[in-house]
Amino acid sequence: MLIDTHCHLNFNAFDIDRDKVLERARESGVSRILNPGVDIPTSYEAVSLSSSYAEVFAAVGVHPNESSGWDNGALNTLRDLTKMPKVVAIGEIGLDYYRDRAPKELQQQVFRDQLSLAAELDLPVIIHSRNASAQDLQAFEDIMSILTEWVSVLNDNDSSLRLRPGVLHSFSSNCLAAKKVIQNNFMIGITGPVTFRNAETLRDVVKFTPLEQQLVETDAPFLTPHPYRGKRNEPAYVQFVAEKIAQIHDQSYENVVDVLSNNSERLFNW
Repeated sequence: MLIDTHCHLNFNAFDIDRDKVLERARESGVSRILNPGVDIPTSYEAVSLSSSYAEVFAAVGVHPNESSGWDNGALNTLRDLTKMPKVVAIGEIGLDYYRDRAPKELQQQVFRDQLSLAAELDLPVIIHSRNASAQDLQAFEDIMSILTEWVSVLNDNDSSLRLRPGVLHSFSSNCLAAKKVIQNNFMIGITGPVTFRNAETLRDVVKFTPLEQQLVETDAPFLTPHPYRGKRNEPAYVQFVAEKIAQIHDQSYENVVDVLSNNSERLFNW
């Protein structure tokens, strides 16, 4: 069964045909979709969608680009939202030095606060990481420094979360970076760009990373895979990402989908 572990169904790109999008996803074999929030309002929206559609689950969190609105009230609201039955993660959270919509120091503090909340609630995290440029990898380095420290505390506390701390969503770096991620027990989320003709580095990452530490996701409505590149992405297209992963690992599509599904169940406990 196909699982789209990252999709923004609540975004207005789906307002005109959300039900049909979900129908197409079902027809393509997609049985679960995880919808993360990017701020407090969209976290509420994600929870609402999870209560309206059987296959939709929610994550709640504040994206680094929305860090300027962070306060204790936001933290308490996220804590309350996690009490809803289909909230399975904190996210998407992290650092974004490309958009530069909030000071780096503030992004880091908001990131740490939400990691602490995840540890408190025993919920995995969905990590957004975007560097300022292909040459400047500081956002990823800062993320891994913070995550390594966080995982160390999880280990010291013998937290069960240390075995399933989270996922680096829509991974776009190289094998050296992937090694740092998987050494900390994080999974790597693979999206549509793996199907692009010029994405050899990402395909190398997929080959390098054990299949048991990969997730498949769309990030819809963004990052549409080939052959629909340039159009709006949707959960049904997650099959094209899974097909490319199967091709890279030289395994059957059915086996790869089974492993990816099991990975999502192990991480999100759904």
